[in-house]
Amino acid sequence: MRKDYEKLFTHLEPPEPPAGLFERIILAIKREQELRNTKRLAFGFLALLAVSFIAMPFSWTLFSGQMAESGILQFISVAVSDLETFLSVWPDSVMAVAESLPVIGIAFFTINMILAVFTLRLFLYKKRLLVGYLLHTEQLA
Repeated sequence: MRKDYEKLFTHLEPPEPPAGLFERIILAIKREQELRNTKRLAFGFLALLAVSFIAMPFSWTLFSGQMAESGILQFISVAVSDLETFLSVWPDSVMAVAESLPVIGIAFFTINMILAVFTLRLFLYKKRLLVGYLLHTEQLA
């Protein structure tokens, strides 16, 4: 009886997959990888922007506190109020001001501002690409 079943099913051919199925599977895998990379990139931008905005008040506080302690603000006000005297002694006073500059506060505040502006600029530049890709994949789904 077993041989009869073998003879019965020998003329059947296995079903063939539809044409272009492999290409569609590869395209779907690539789309999924691009979506994952896009989400990772967007998360990275938002994380850097959040870190820079959270650190901004602390860096400003450090910078303004060091500026007040260094006495540069008083020097600037005296220089503006008595310009003739300032211009006559400026070589000596410039070195005194340069020695008392709050370098750490300036560096932290400058790095924080550069990070915020760079991240915001890069995010706005890539935003069109990110939003276009995200909306395009949602329409395909």
